[in-house]
Amino acid sequence: MSVLQTLREKGGILLAVVIGASLIIFILGDFLGGGSGQGKRVQDQFEIAEIKNKSISYQEFDNRLQNLAEIYKLSGTTNITEEMTESMREDIWNKILMEEVLGEEYSALGLGVSSDEVESMVLGDEPHPIVQQLFANRETGVLDKSFLVNFLKSTEFDPQAKAYWLFFEDEIVTEKLNTKFNNLIAKGLYVTSKQAEFENNITSNTVDFSFVMKLYSTMPDTAITINRSDLQKYYNDHKGEFKQTAMRSMEYVEFEVLPSEKDIENTEDGITDLIEDFRLTETPEQFINLSADTRHNSYYMSLRDVPEMIRDFAEEENTEDIYGPYLENEIYKIARLIDVANRPDSVHARHILISSNAYRNAAAAKNEADSLRQLIESGQSFESLATEFSDDQGSAQLGGDLGWFEEGQMVPEFSNACFEGREGDVEVVKSDFGYHIIEILEQSSYSKKYLVGIIDRKIQPSTETYNATFSEARQFAGTNNTYEKFNRAVAEQGLNKKVATDVTPRKKTLPGLEEPRRLIRALYETEENSIILAENQQAAIEIGNKFIVAYCTDIKEEGIADLESVESEIRFAVLKEKKAERIIENMKEEAGDSENIENIASRLDLRINEATNINFNSFSLPAAGVEPAVIAIASGSPEGFVSGPVKGNNGVFIISVNNVNVNENQNADMIRSRLNSTFQARASFEVFEALKEEANIVDKRYRFY
Repeated sequence: MSVLQTLREKGGILLAVVIGASLIIFILGDFLGGGSGQGKRVQDQFEIAEIKNKSISYQEFDNRLQNLAEIYKLSGTTNITEEMTESMREDIWNKILMEEVLGEEYSALGLGVSSDEVESMVLGDEPHPIVQQLFANRETGVLDKSFLVNFLKSTEFDPQAKAYWLFFEDEIVTEKLNTKFNNLIAKGLYVTSKQAEFENNITSNTVDFSFVMKLYSTMPDTAITINRSDLQKYYNDHKGEFKQTAMRSMEYVEFEVLPSEKDIENTEDGITDLIEDFRLTETPEQFINLSADTRHNSYYMSLRDVPEMIRDFAEEENTEDIYGPYLENEIYKIARLIDVANRPDSVHARHILISSNAYRNAAAAKNEADSLRQLIESGQSFESLATEFSDDQGSAQLGGDLGWFEEGQMVPEFSNACFEGREGDVEVVKSDFGYHIIEILEQSSYSKKYLVGIIDRKIQPSTETYNATFSEARQFAGTNNTYEKFNRAVAEQGLNKKVATDVTPRKKTLPGLEEPRRLIRALYETEENSIILAENQQAAIEIGNKFIVAYCTDIKEEGIADLESVESEIRFAVLKEKKAERIIENMKEEAGDSENIENIASRLDLRINEATNINFNSFSLPAAGVEPAVIAIASGSPEGFVSGPVKGNNGVFIISVNNVNVNENQNADMIRSRLNSTFQARASFEVFEALKEEANIVDKRYRFY
């Protein structure tokens, strides 16, 4: 096998980890062009982001996505799912952010990775972990330098090997740069002895204290008057707390494309017309695959596993008759018993998989499988050959052993070879995965099994029905072309209007809608109280088996929310503040100059609560909940000190410190080291976040994906 083929088996596992690894190392550490006129319009149309006033084009982003997809394929991933594609998009986005946000910083600081450093990370005495993992000996797990050198030589004449290596080399260099930058930040941080002493005082000592509290809920809201000026003042003083992401809301109605009565009749008639041909055909499995919505699976079943509706029919063992048509889960079906045979209930087998791929075509895979079979029949160890050659890495580590399995658990070709063969047989079988060298180790007892062939036809809306529903939705949208008309029509026709509130630009789901990204992208191209149009300017937007007519009802731009949007939140906060002021005033007046918690409790008619072993890092108080202000004052107060009234989260408190428990001082060097590690880990993350904030990032990915 080629060197690159061997790397595929290791790189496929490593790839997903490697792509994000350098980003995680940098971001979390140990803590967790312009233009004008037509050109400018084209740039705006295809701009996927703006970072530090630099335009990032969709074409650039998509090219990187396609290149990364090719690396995945070179790593052995032949089927790239939508979930994987979404993950790749996110990886590319994070990589671009790092390049654009940190590129100038690296340059200004003179940071780089020299060719000597790269050579050392690849061929040195302590190679990079990626290199060690990619080029490790399968049996020992130790770096195989001859394997590494041979691969690097192959990059000189093999373009695919070169592309594969350059990807990983780039990841190694990026991680090295990130590490240098993080170390530079970390070395600039220092914890003083005073900081360590303060940390020791607030974490090692604990306090026991008594407290009384007057909850805000004990004062009726009607006792407080709130003016518009109160809301405005609070809003002006706390604007930074009301940052919001871009969000939009919409209201919509659905026109679902459902099969008509005629569609149902046509489906039943169509499957009925197949009955005689199905009964007479000598190749029923091929006939099913040509005629049915679902391919024939070729699995034999015990009688208990035969679908209940046709169980009695199968038990008659009549292979010349047809059962049906019958309706099951909105699907019309006809069934034929193809065969009855005695077969094992389960089989214990092992296999070696030889796949065809970009580096080994089907003919070469079959030749290799045949060669391995001959080696096994000549006495070579099946286990060792499976470990060395099988492309099924899961079973290869077990010598190819798959354990016991029943019919239907493996692909049909593999399953039939195991259940039709005998113990000790060694066969080469082809499936969609490649060529399998199978050895049947054991078979359980035999029982009667049935091979049933089913032709199914799902009841589907016809083109005529589809067009009729589309016309209905389009007419509704055209007639009700204002938000007022839309609402009036919904009420008059008794339609079920749905509401989606606070939809973010990159939201992927909406209740009841299948893959609604098209609708969400259109929502963000629409003015408030306007009908939402798809990219083809069509108001009836097709989503799955539905047509959607929708209106944008609210727009919240990214930034600081306006007062009206957060008025209820502000009103609650102002209400609490005014209650706190009133309660504090009453407490001071009624408690007078008393410095005894019992007297204070008696005068205020409040119960005394106790809190023990509280320090600065405590999270909550018994009977009071999360009260950081109270905990901070208590943990820093001397014994016998009475403090308050203190405004808390849930009420107003007066506290009396009963005991200060002085614990043995912690080692100052240990405290300093712990604080230093914490600060360094936080710094790498927070520096990156600060630089991102300064970069004025405008993320427009929602317009394309």
